[in-house]
Amino acid sequence: MGFLIRLLVSALAAMLTAYLLPGVKIDNFITALILALVLAVLNLLVKPILIILTLPATILTLGLFLLVINAIIILLAANLVKGFRVDGFFWALIFSIVMTVINSIMHGLASDN
Repeated sequence: MGFLIRLLVSALAAMLTAYLLPGVKIDNFITALILALVLAVLNLLVKPILIILTLPATILTLGLFLLVINAIIILLAANLVKGFRVDGFFWALIFSIVMTVINSIMHGLASDN
C-alpha cells in the first residue's frame, strides 16, 4: 500500500511541477502516473549504474554531479513516456530539483508521524 501512495504523491508532484514550469508538459494525470512509475523503475535500475560509472566526477564536484544524473533520468523518462515532454537539459534539471522539493513536502504532509 505504501508504494501506491508514494506513486500517487509522485504523480501529483509531477503534475504540479509541470504546471509551474513552462518547459515541461504532462498531458493528463494518467500520464503523470505512468511517469511516476517509469521514474521509480529508472531510479531503481539505471541510476545506480550511472552513479557508479560517474563516481570520479561525483567526488570531484562534491556530489553536485548527481543533479546531472537526475536530469539525465528525467530526459530518459521523457523519451519513454508518451505525453510527457521536456524542452531540454536545463528544464530537466529544474524539473528534477522542483519535483524533489514538492515531493518531499507532500510526503511530509502525508506521513502518519
